[in-house]
Amino acid sequence: MKKIFMFLAVMGVMAFSAQNAAAQDEQPADTTATEVVAETTEATDALPEEVPMHQALKTKFIEGGAGFMALVIACLILGLALCIERILYLSFSKTNTKKLLAKIEEALKNGGVEAATEVCRSTRGPVASIFTQAFLRLADGQSLEEVEKSVVSYGGVAASQMEQNLSWISLFIAIAPSLGFLGTVIGMIQAFDAIMVAGDMSPAVVAGGMKVALITTVGGLIVAVILQIFYNYILSQVESLTIDMEDATISLMDILVKYQGK
Repeated sequence: MKKIFMFLAVMGVMAFSAQNAAAQDEQPADTTATEVVAETTEATDALPEEVPMHQALKTKFIEGGAGFMALVIACLILGLALCIERILYLSFSKTNTKKLLAKIEEALKNGGVEAATEVCRSTRGPVASIFTQAFLRLADGQSLEEVEKSVVSYGGVAASQMEQNLSWISLFIAIAPSLGFLGTVIGMIQAFDAIMVAGDMSPAVVAGGMKVALITTVGGLIVAVILQIFYNYILSQVESLTIDMEDATISLMDILVKYQGK
């Protein structure tokens, strides 16, 4: 019996020792797992959050200096307003000259100069206005040479009206990068002042002023590029309308010569 009790006691001690050893092995594993989860959470929290576009632009606007950036934005707004006004004006100035000339020729055959004048008055655009002046001169009894001179004069006026406000757009194109460069110079001055106060050439001291300087320059160049694209588009439209107007005027004079020859 004693041997049996001793055997059972030994087995109990061995089982208890094994249980303690397993518990000690599990504890470091749990600690390691906890540490891994904590590190993963910290790494996730350390990842930079995605900033919305408008928030990023607002931040850069403030960092670039509200004064100079406001002037650059004002150039952009005013320049775009003038560009939109010119684009709308040129869009309404477009006329189907072939269709108009056909109507004029038909009106001259059926109703004479008065009917052709009414056709021109009912049509919008600078081409129709020039044609109206030509028929008014013709109705007053002026010769074809005088009518042609008046057409050329009104054509020059119409071309000048189409090019109106383009000088202001070109002004804003020149001012925007100039304001950016001015902000760059002031930012550099601020950077050197910070270096003088700190007495140190560390990157942290220099980076602030340099950042402001570069942001204003980038803003001015972006505004200039945007306005330059619209400016070139408007110029192309003006050239197209001017060529169309000149061709239509030549065709009108040919029609008037045929009408006078009858």
